[in-house]
Amino acid sequence: MAKVLVFIDAPGDALKKGHLELLTLARSLGESVVALNGELSAAVSAAFGEYGVASVLRPSAADLDDYLVAPKAAFVAAAAQGSDAQIVLLDNSAEGREIAARAGIRLSAGVITDAVAVDADGTAHKSVLAGSYTTTCRATTAVAVITVKGNNLEPAAAAAPTTPEVLTVELPASGSSADARITARVQKVASGRPDLADARIVVAGGRGVDGDFSAVEALADALGAAVGASRAATDAGWISHDAQVGQTGKTVSPQLYISAGISGAVQQKAGMQTAKVIVAINKDAESPVFEIADLGIIGDLFDVLPQATEEIKRRKG
Repeated sequence: MAKVLVFIDAPGDALKKGHLELLTLARSLGESVVALNGELSAAVSAAFGEYGVASVLRPSAADLDDYLVAPKAAFVAAAAQGSDAQIVLLDNSAEGREIAARAGIRLSAGVITDAVAVDADGTAHKSVLAGSYTTTCRATTAVAVITVKGNNLEPAAAAAPTTPEVLTVELPASGSSADARITARVQKVASGRPDLADARIVVAGGRGVDGDFSAVEALADALGAAVGASRAATDAGWISHDAQVGQTGKTVSPQLYISAGISGAVQQKAGMQTAKVIVAINKDAESPVFEIADLGIIGDLFDVLPQATEEIKRRKG
């Protein structure tokens, strides 16, 4: 049976849906082991047992979060070596992909990013070229490091819960001249909306909102959705850059993606092409987004979105 290592970073008081998806996937591939950076709360420990984790590995150094990704990559590599893992799974965030690349170098491992599924033999499946093709790939090395997009399988607890053993992985002291230290942090204001990368529904606005995201945000709140944006909208300063979806932003894979006022250039498609259902709203009938949309609405988003919001509220009320 293969050993599968899952890296989980700073889970807080409870595991996120994306974490549970990775644990579910890992269990389907073999014996799952977790490399945990952060506090191991009672709720998180219980969740590991519920999802069939065999052991939890924690770093000997407590200051990994004082630096950028280099110490975390070193921890993942050491955890993989110590547990004899053949497959290493990480989330597909920008940081997850960088940690995967750095850990891959340390492990002399093949690295696969943007996977939407992984088979028992380590074969990864990817959706490419704006969803036009599904490709399969597999690392030929002894260890494969794979980042997995969220919302591509339903979390499922193990049939038989476990009591994970907690072990320590020895690391060299952090703080070398090669490490970039974090000097300050600013608390992000909580919006009450789900995290963009894990959201089951995303409502995204682009150049067509002309600086006014109120209609997009109102629909998102009615649906319990996350708010996304195109690069044009974030570059214009209409919304923060952490809302950007696309090739140079976040990659999302929700059950429903609503695109409002976004042309759908290839850079945008790269970030949302694996959404299960795509609804596009644009005044321009020739917009590229309609090529991949499951449902297209040709119209002004400031007419369409408020009507949709009111109808959703009416049905919910």
